[in-house]
Amino acid sequence: MKNKVKSAVVFAGINFFGLMALAQQSTKPPAPYGAIPSERQLKWHETEMYCLIHFTPTTFQNKEWGYGDADPAIFNPAQFDAGQIIAAAAGGGFKGIVMVAKHHDGFALWPTKTAAYNISESPWRSGKGDMVREFQQAAQKNSMKFGIYCSPWDRNNPAYGTPEYITIYRDQLKELYSNYGPLFMSWHDGANGGDGYYGGRKEVKKVDQSVYYDWMNTWAITRKLQPGASIFSDIGPDVRWVGNEKGMAPETAWSTIDLKGKDGKTPMPGYMDDENLGSGTRNGKQWLPFEGDVPLRPGWFYHPEQDGQVKTVAQLFEIYCSSVGRGGSLDLGLSPNTDGLLHANDVAALKDFGAYLKQVFAENVAKNAKITASNVRGKQKAFDTQNLQDNDRYSYWATDDQVHQASLVLDLPAEKPINLIQIRENIKLGQRVDSIKLENYIAGEWKTIGKPTSIGANRLIRLPETITAKKLRLTIFAPVSPALSEVGLYLAPEIKTNAIAKVMSAYAKNDWKIISPVSSDDLKKAIDQLAETSAAVTGTNELILDMGYPHLISAFGYLPAQDEQTAGRIEKFEYLYSEDGKQWIPAASGEFSNIKANPILQRTTLKAPVTARFVMLRAIGVTGGGQGFRLAEIEVFQ
Repeated sequence: MKNKVKSAVVFAGINFFGLMALAQQSTKPPAPYGAIPSERQLKWHETEMYCLIHFTPTTFQNKEWGYGDADPAIFNPAQFDAGQIIAAAAGGGFKGIVMVAKHHDGFALWPTKTAAYNISESPWRSGKGDMVREFQQAAQKNSMKFGIYCSPWDRNNPAYGTPEYITIYRDQLKELYSNYGPLFMSWHDGANGGDGYYGGRKEVKKVDQSVYYDWMNTWAITRKLQPGASIFSDIGPDVRWVGNEKGMAPETAWSTIDLKGKDGKTPMPGYMDDENLGSGTRNGKQWLPFEGDVPLRPGWFYHPEQDGQVKTVAQLFEIYCSSVGRGGSLDLGLSPNTDGLLHANDVAALKDFGAYLKQVFAENVAKNAKITASNVRGKQKAFDTQNLQDNDRYSYWATDDQVHQASLVLDLPAEKPINLIQIRENIKLGQRVDSIKLENYIAGEWKTIGKPTSIGANRLIRLPETITAKKLRLTIFAPVSPALSEVGLYLAPEIKTNAIAKVMSAYAKNDWKIISPVSSDDLKKAIDQLAETSAAVTGTNELILDMGYPHLISAFGYLPAQDEQTAGRIEKFEYLYSEDGKQWIPAASGEFSNIKANPILQRTTLKAPVTARFVMLRAIGVTGGGQGFRLAEIEVFQ
C-alpha cells in the first residue's frame, strides 16, 4: 500500500513538474521554424512595391534590347526630368525605384571611368550629365528607396567574354555602389551572352554562365559596399525571380526554396532549373522570397505604338494581389519616352492605381471585431488576439507549442460587405502555416469561402464575389504553433476587368489564308484574331500568308503562343514580301528580344511602306532550338 501511495505521489510530482515546464515554455516566444529572413530581407518585405526604370539609347531606336551599336549622339532627352518619373511612381503607391544604370547595350548612364561607351559621349547636358545621380537625388527628395541594376552582359564592350571584362564589370559595380548613397537593392538578371557589336565588330560571344561571372565573389562587392542592399537575381541570394514577366506568382508560393542547378552544377543566374521559382519549396533550406516583375506597358522600353496599351487599374490590382498578395513584392517597369518623361497615359495609370489602393485599404472592418481564439499561448497578453488588430507586422497571436491546429472567430459589431481578406504571419519566426480554412457563418451554419495556403509576409484572398459577413472563422493548420500577426477584412470597390484581348490588325483577316507549310485548320489559328488560340508550324521554319490582293504594309506583327510553353518562340526572324508568291524581297530582320520571358506582340516597323499580297515569316532561331515554331497571330499593319 505504501509503495502504491509513493508511486502515485511520484507520478503526480512528475506530472506537476511536466505541466509547470510546459507552462513556463509557453510564456516564452515560439522558437523560429525553418529558414528565417535576414534583417535586409525583412526591410525588403516591408517595401512591397518598387519600380524598375529602363532608359538608354535603345529608347531612341524603338527597340526592346539594344545591340550595342547605337551612336551616343542619339541619346539626348531634351526634357528629361527624373522628378516627374519618381513623383509618378510615388503617386502609384510605390516605395522605391531600381534604376537601370547600364542595360545589355552596354551604354552607361553615369560618367564611368571603366568604358568609353557612356553618357559623357552623348550631347545630353553637354556631355557633363550623370543620369544615375539625377535619379538618386529625385528618389531621395521624394522619400523613395533607391536601387541599381548594372547588366553583366555588355553587347558593346570588346573585352566581354574574357577575364578582363569581369574586372571591368566589378569596377563598374564599385563606382555605382560607392557614389550614389545607400541602396536598398542590388539587381541582376540572367541575360548573358549572344550577338552584339563588341568593340564595333558584329559577332556572337557566348559565356559559361555557371562560372564566368564568379557571382559569389562579385556579390561580395555588394555585401562590402552596400550591406543593407538585398541582392536580386534568379537565385537571390536575397530575393529570387518569380519565373515569368507577368508579375504573378502561383496560388501557392512559399518564401522558402531549394534551388536546382543544371547538369549537377551550382545554380547561377540564367543557369538553373527554374520550374519551382514561382512556387518555392515548402520547408526549403533558404529564405528566398520572390519578386514579381512586369512592365507597365507590354515592353520594358518605351515604344510609341504602345501608348494605348498601358495596363489598367484592374490589371494592376490583379498583379498586386498575385505578387504582394502572395508574400512577394511587385516590381513594375517604367519606360521614359524620348523626351525623358513618362507618357501622360503612364502617369495617369499610376495615379489611378495609387488612388484605388488607398480606397481598398481605407477601412479594415476587422479592426473593431471581437476575436476569440481556441488557444492563446500561455494565456499571455503578449500573444493574445489583440495583436491581430494593431497593424504591426511583428506583434502576433500564437498558440502553445503543442497546439498545431487552432481557430479564430471574428465577431463583427454589425454585418459588413467584404470581398478581400488579408492574413499575415510574423515571418521573423519563419513561414509556419500550411493552410487556413475560411468560413462565413450563414443561417446557423459555417460555409467555406476560401482555403489559402502559403501565408507568409502577406496573403490577400480575393473572394469570387462580395459577401455579407457578421461572423467569420479561420481554422489554421501548421506543423508547429502558428504565429499570425494580422487579419484584415476589406471591401475592394468594383472595377471593370478586361476580357481576354483580341489581337486586332489594321486589316480584316476574313479572306486571308496560310498557304505554307500546308493550309490546315490548325494554321488558321494564326489569323483568327484570337490571342488565346495558337498554331504550330512544323517541318519547316517558314510561314507564308496570302492576303488575297495587294496591301500597303508599314509594319508586321508576331504574337507568340500565349500559353506557358516557352519552347518554339521565335528569337531571330526575317520578314519577306512578294507580289506573286514566287519572287521574294527581304523586308526586315532582327531579334525578338526577351521573348522567352515576355511573349508580347512583336511589332516590326518597316523603314518605308511596301505593297504586297504575300508575306513570309521566317524563323532563324527559336527558343529551345530545333525546327518549326508556334504563334498565336501574324499581323500586318497599314
